[in-house]
Amino acid sequence: MSRADTRSAWWRLGRLITATLAAVGLVGACDLQNIAELEPGVSTEADVREKFGQPEAVWDGADGAQVYEYNRQPEGVVNYMITIGADGVLVKVAQVLNEETFAQVQPGMAMEQVRRLLGKPRKVQTYALSGETHQDWRFQPKGGTEPMLFSVAFNRDLRVIKTGTMPDPDLQKR
Repeated sequence: MSRADTRSAWWRLGRLITATLAAVGLVGACDLQNIAELEPGVSTEADVREKFGQPEAVWDGADGAQVYEYNRQPEGVVNYMITIGADGVLVKVAQVLNEETFAQVQPGMAMEQVRRLLGKPRKVQTYALSGETHQDWRFQPKGGTEPMLFSVAFNRDLRVIKTGTMPDPDLQKR
């Protein structure tokens, strides 16, 4: 490959990375705008669906409420859980990928409980020899400049055995 071809390939790769980051940023900006336009106690389920579309999953909540999961993984750093009361009115909007929610993940919890708490992970990897399954979520730590990963390891019975936070290796490769 000639020097000109190498420069051209790097230039195209740079444009692709820039376009991807811009698209992720626009999704985040749209989310913030959409959230600002929703008002707990006033906005309805229809308002939420108009702003966010079809949820990734719908979970049963307390007192007949439903919790809508709006996932921004694998490239985003947020997952939203939006609670709609039994009366069809918005109760709350929560961005769940944060240290406070991560602290609720405890050894012995079932994989389903973790999914309901954090939403769909960005990555799932199973290790046949150890029988462990690892799930990762990308998040932005408070005061941090670089996204990090929160990782949960499950045993063969799909119960939490350990958790940890680490730099995102995909971002370290750049």
